[in-house]
Amino acid sequence: MEEGASPRLGHQWVAFAVMVTLLVAAPFVVYPVFLMKALCFALFACAFNLLIGYVGLLSFGHATFLGSAGYITAHAAKVWGWGPATAILAGAAAAGVLGLAVGVLAIRRQGIYFAMTTLALAQMIYFFCLQAPFTHGEDGIQAVPRGRLFGLLDLNHTLTLYFVVLAVFLAGFLIIYRAIHSPFGQVLKAIRENEPRAISLGYKADQYKLIAFVVSTLLAGVAGGTKALVFQLASLTDVHWTMSGEVVLMTLLGGLGTVFGPVVGAFLVITLENYLAQLGAWVTVVQGAIFVVCVLTFRRGVVGELARLIRKPL
Repeated sequence: MEEGASPRLGHQWVAFAVMVTLLVAAPFVVYPVFLMKALCFALFACAFNLLIGYVGLLSFGHATFLGSAGYITAHAAKVWGWGPATAILAGAAAAGVLGLAVGVLAIRRQGIYFAMTTLALAQMIYFFCLQAPFTHGEDGIQAVPRGRLFGLLDLNHTLTLYFVVLAVFLAGFLIIYRAIHSPFGQVLKAIRENEPRAISLGYKADQYKLIAFVVSTLLAGVAGGTKALVFQLASLTDVHWTMSGEVVLMTLLGGLGTVFGPVVGAFLVITLENYLAQLGAWVTVVQGAIFVVCVLTFRRGVVGELARLIRKPL
């Protein structure tokens, strides 16, 4: 174990405890639906960060897995009458299978070629969702029933739904945390830093990258399915390429390759969208300006800069 690793892990667990405490208390102060939206995007951003922050793969089509899982979850809940848990799992499984197919095609490419391949495949999925009968085109799947979780918890009750969404987010967050701090995660970092050297040591880099890609898509699918139940809607917005750009913004703003950065970035972006909504079409312009300022000011992201200041001797 490298020097300083144990204190760093200790700091992360303290930060995790603080985050959980704040999120448990938050719905009694802040509008719960806003918080649930932020939590869904936070999980989505964490899943994306696993790929770009720890493997070095920039996917410009990650919205495909968020949106496709939302459609499958909504269809399973509304048309097939499945419960919320099985519907979300069905959406996540569909995203994972789609991720495996996309990964097999794209994973051997690197850099801009990988990014463009994922974007091209994502656009194919977008036009499929636009034309497929079960997605209802531009109308989307509306009035999705939330149902009762395991037949016990009524998800139509806002606070109950919030704590279920919080539990889903924390489970996904801990899965990612465990993955990046495991031997598997160390190999991913080695591949990111120097892939030829990792291959020379006997690691099959393409297999590791494919596994990481599929795990990332599965968790993005969980986020998408959960979001579909929260808003009782699955629409084209979640499969559009702009959503892929938004998750890049969240990750970079919070801190690329940090554990808590995507969570902070997601909450910042969703908060900005909420409070700048009255600006109409100017929202994206203001967001872009804020993003440029933050990137120039916080080159490591908000969490990355805070971590650097904490480690800096006084």
